[in-house]
Amino acid sequence: MKGRQRAEVRRQKSDIQGQKTELFRLPVFCLSSVLYLLFSSAVFAADFSLHGFVQGNYSRNAETDNPDSRDYKLSEERAQVKLEATADPFRLFIKGDAFHDNIDKHSILELREGYADYSSEKWDARVGRQVITWGVGDLLFINDVFPKDYAAFFSGRPLEYLKKGVDGAKIGMYPGFASIELIAIPYFEPNNYPDPKRFWMFDPLVGVTNRETQDPYRDFHEAETALRIYCDVAGFDTSLYYYRGFSRQPSMMPDSPVAPTKLTLFYPELLVYGASVQGRALDGVLSFETGYYASRQDRQGTDPLIPNTQMRYLIGYQRQFWEDFTVGLQYYGEYMQDYSAYAQYLPTGFPQEKRLHHLATVRLTQFLMHQTMRLSFFAFYGLSDGDYMLNPEAKYNLTDSIWIAVGGNVFGGGKPWSQFGQFAKDDNVYCQIRYEF
Repeated sequence: MKGRQRAEVRRQKSDIQGQKTELFRLPVFCLSSVLYLLFSSAVFAADFSLHGFVQGNYSRNAETDNPDSRDYKLSEERAQVKLEATADPFRLFIKGDAFHDNIDKHSILELREGYADYSSEKWDARVGRQVITWGVGDLLFINDVFPKDYAAFFSGRPLEYLKKGVDGAKIGMYPGFASIELIAIPYFEPNNYPDPKRFWMFDPLVGVTNRETQDPYRDFHEAETALRIYCDVAGFDTSLYYYRGFSRQPSMMPDSPVAPTKLTLFYPELLVYGASVQGRALDGVLSFETGYYASRQDRQGTDPLIPNTQMRYLIGYQRQFWEDFTVGLQYYGEYMQDYSAYAQYLPTGFPQEKRLHHLATVRLTQFLMHQTMRLSFFAFYGLSDGDYMLNPEAKYNLTDSIWIAVGGNVFGGGKPWSQFGQFAKDDNVYCQIRYEF
């Protein structure tokens, strides 16, 4: 979330009713699978399990009030139910949340996952809403091109809420020499960014309030496709990736480059070719990942409002230095191609990105009290801009089913438009408490 694109971190859906419709959109193939399990004779042989939790999430400002003058970034009570039914070779999984937002005074039901599996010896399939995770980065994503919820992450929700589900189909094939994952996603799902009512964010055209969002055409003609081929090479988990779809972060198109009165948010077409390697080395775990982000709409790089083609790369190392204490380090970079064309055509008033944008991260984790207490610290530091984000957290398991976590998100440094510097007024402290059943 940086540069020209950060200017348009806006809600993707403007009213609650529209949000409910989107959250409840479940593909026909998943509903068919549910009906199959409910009404076929196989249901009597199925194994059922039901789990879930009730949880409170609260995040209060530590620096200043929100842009809407409120004290809290987040205040909600949430309940989740997970249902699993297995009748070989089929499996049904449903995960749904119900929560009440105390700030905006509304309640929402959300289907986070809902899919049906079929498994055989040489291949398997999954259809429905599912969370897909690729790549080897820790909170840094190159080949994990699937949607994220950065509003949840910056507000202090549990880390699992950073990932969003997609409605699609995944087929796994296992010919012996390698494993293959093929994914098709007909319904585009963008990233979710912080609400401008709750977060202070840089906007170079804040005075232009007439804005509309142009989603990619939603049918199989423009379906996103992704491919992963992976295997073991000399003891290292090695993967190759391919993705054809759209950037999940919006770009903007003004109606006039000189005096705009309207902005259109759109999602540029994107191709990604990547690879990753991870395995034991140097008394720890060594990771490497790279991705070539090719613009499908601006191959010459002359349109500054569409991200230029980039090479992205990541090097990571993790090691346990003593019992229950682990250190993880990462270095990440993005190198922009056709930089001179980008700089030449950049509109007046927009901050100019650097050709090389790079940052480093560190994660420290210490378990105490027979691993019932976890102390953790994660930090981003922008080597290009000098900005940072710090996330300390302490989590304690009161019982086997009840835990509580307290932590904070601290932003700062760099320019007012830098990746984390723009959130300098958004420091917050949070509390999470959960009862699992």
